[in-house]
Amino acid sequence: MSHTLQIIIVMFLWAICFPLIVMGLPHAPHLTFAAMRAFLAGIALLIPAMIMKRRQPRDLKSWLMLCGIGLGATTLGFFGMFHASEFVSPGIATVIANTQPLMAAVLAAAVLKEHLDGKGKAGLLLGFTGIVLIALPSLLSDTGGNYALGIFYIILGAVGITLSNVLIRYMARRIDALSAMGWQLVIGSLFLAVIALFTEDMSAVTWNAPFILSLLGLALPGTALAYWLWYRVLGEVELNRANAFSFLVPIFGLAMGVLFYQESIGFLTAGGIVLTVLGIVLVNRPGKKTTGREA
Repeated sequence: MSHTLQIIIVMFLWAICFPLIVMGLPHAPHLTFAAMRAFLAGIALLIPAMIMKRRQPRDLKSWLMLCGIGLGATTLGFFGMFHASEFVSPGIATVIANTQPLMAAVLAAAVLKEHLDGKGKAGLLLGFTGIVLIALPSLLSDTGGNYALGIFYIILGAVGITLSNVLIRYMARRIDALSAMGWQLVIGSLFLAVIALFTEDMSAVTWNAPFILSLLGLALPGTALAYWLWYRVLGEVELNRANAFSFLVPIFGLAMGVLFYQESIGFLTAGGIVLTVLGIVLVNRPGKKTTGREA
């Protein structure tokens, strides 16, 4: 399977998470739900890793990096994602969350020494412009406190994901993908569980069919499979090149918003989608990129 196809699959899997969260949220406290999702996903990766005797983290540096990834991707990422779903629509939540490639590009240059050329930078800016156009109708029509709070939660999650992506790229190929992603999910779930323990009634879970389907969909394809593929990809592909495909998540998310939540796509949104796709193509066109490591 090509790297590009793997990345597109990851973006689709991440896009389905928002509707699944909306389906499950009425039946469980937010952070309890997030912790259960992460823990189940982590165990789903660690069990086959141990059965197949995959390489496990052993040194302190690896464990510290896994803690950083777990805190960023799982604790902050899921915290923001689950809380934001209460205040903003699934399509718009997906849009704002995936403006993080710009932040990641700055960190990748500083930490990983992966620099985009002129076309790559233009592609990221074009993709970001498309994201702004996609989000503009909702930003103009809903400026209430709850909407602003939802945006704050999404940005918090995006910052966590940005930091974790840089760490994943840095340590990729040093530890087996199943083990690395399994442990970071378990570690992140423990942070979430501690917060939930002091802020929620963790026993207030309704174990009905919608919740179980939501939890399984989020934990297995939406998290375990997605993060396993993502880690493998970042072992071979520059972060900026792979991360540009994050702009596809809003498009998948908006499509699902239209299908399942009666959201509409206007001219601005359609124009934004076109610009976003062009931006992704531009970032991934062959060109000179300077990098401190082979990709």
